[in-house]
Amino acid sequence: MAGKVKLPMGVENFREMRTGGFYYVDKTGLIKTLLGNPGKVNLFTRPRRFGKTLNMSMFKYFFEVGSDIMLSDNGTIFDGLEISGEKELCEEYMGKFPVISITLKGATGENFEEAKIMLRRIIGKEAMRFRFLMESDKIDDTERSQYEALIGTDKTGTFTMSDDLLKDSLLILSQFLQKHYGNGTVMLIDEYDVPLDKAYRAGYYDSMVEFIRVLFGNVFKTNDSLKFAVLTGCLRISKESIFTGLNNFNVYTVKDVQYNEYFGFSDREVRKLLEYYEFMDKYDAIKKWYDGYHFGELEVYCPWDVVSYCHALRMEPSMEPQNYWVNTSSNDIIRKFLSKAKTADRNDIEQLINGNSIKKIIRQELTYRDLDSDPDNLWSILFTTGYLTQCSAQPGELTELVIPNREIQWIFIRQIREWFKWETKKNMERLEFFCRAFQENDTATIEEGFNAYLKKTISIRDTNARKEMKENFYHGILLALFGNMDGWDVRSNAESGDGYSDISIEIEEQEMGIVIELKYAENASFDTACQEALKQINDRNYVEKLTDDGMTIIHKYGIACYKRRCKVISG
Repeated sequence: MAGKVKLPMGVENFREMRTGGFYYVDKTGLIKTLLGNPGKVNLFTRPRRFGKTLNMSMFKYFFEVGSDIMLSDNGTIFDGLEISGEKELCEEYMGKFPVISITLKGATGENFEEAKIMLRRIIGKEAMRFRFLMESDKIDDTERSQYEALIGTDKTGTFTMSDDLLKDSLLILSQFLQKHYGNGTVMLIDEYDVPLDKAYRAGYYDSMVEFIRVLFGNVFKTNDSLKFAVLTGCLRISKESIFTGLNNFNVYTVKDVQYNEYFGFSDREVRKLLEYYEFMDKYDAIKKWYDGYHFGELEVYCPWDVVSYCHALRMEPSMEPQNYWVNTSSNDIIRKFLSKAKTADRNDIEQLINGNSIKKIIRQELTYRDLDSDPDNLWSILFTTGYLTQCSAQPGELTELVIPNREIQWIFIRQIREWFKWETKKNMERLEFFCRAFQENDTATIEEGFNAYLKKTISIRDTNARKEMKENFYHGILLALFGNMDGWDVRSNAESGDGYSDISIEIEEQEMGIVIELKYAENASFDTACQEALKQINDRNYVEKLTDDGMTIIHKYGIACYKRRCKVISG
């Protein structure tokens, strides 16, 4: 693959993308579409890692006066891209406006004061890009003093602007830039909802909502110095919460048809990328793992996943698909949902994991308080953050939801298993009583206890899966339960005799060994499956390793499972 351009792993700066020899999927048509649908304030909400930050960087380089867009051959970083074909539009808008560009991703803290320190730093550093304002003859001495206060720091380099000035900072900076250049200011705010998310989780949500409401209200409402603004985030925070009084306010979510092709990769774009890197043999696997999102009517791949996997394939061509999106942020939202979920909700999750769809009312405009006021709102959060997607853009009150792909299904399964471990640890007395029944050869108690745990958990069996895969689900539950027992050496699929036993346990203090074989009881044929399991233990001599290790007491269990029921026999 010599001579191929690099894959843009983690590259979010548009100029670096265009000058650093990276593969770029052209999204510059977003500029034309945005200018053709004018709105004073425009909000794009998409899940994380769908190209929002790169698009914001693209806006900055396109609109900003004095932006570093020229190349050594007198071309620009936009040459050859879709937007370059719009000659009149480029002449009117490219490099013509002052731009304020910030990301609020880092505007977080363990408390409100820490969060404000980070906000001062973010806005103060952006203000420092415009030091020429100190010499500008377009602003007066009073305004110059205000600008000095925006960029002022103490001996430690900490920005010192007051709370009142911080609330006015974006408004003031936009006014000064408009005065200096004679053109309205373009405002770009990436990750606008991150400070609210952190504040909600850390307990200072009300204070942060009030602060952001004033900050945004000042700069977006009746600000004649503003040309237009673009904001991005994962959630559509309710207008009443932080966007009060904004009349010309356009919101574009994953449900909207407009702009759907500019965030994420289309199937055509993925095929073109795979053909370029000669990975078309991986197309089916990539589609199963990373496709499946529906933005409006368009089916979309997660670009972070596609690029990450292709990068891995260049290093190791035999690499199987991996989970990349899971590591880009916390996935606690699923566990939070599980902790609040009613039985009906858990049944719905089970349906989703098994490849089916469910229908729910989706509220796209929420406050973080809504998460606690009604657990049903968590379906909306799972949808807007990318853990669920709509089957298609159909009108109606109910939205048909599915898990988009294999990767997100894996995230659900992992979070469910972790939640199940946490739930079982809440009652250690009950758990130890259940596990001791294996030591005492008490099949009735084992059966009763395992049935109780099966009724509480969420089945990850996949109705279309092979029998062995269904057995793996029950296997995993028992391993999670046994893993809490001190003094138990628990082994999964350990080699013994003439094969591999499902679960073998050594309790050295008692010189006791336990061997368990699990079977999926097709059509609830429990007795047949239990006998088959015991026969396998005996025929393949699974106890050999236990006796070789000095275990003098051996218990053998055949366990048959079907849906949320089981039967246990010993032999």
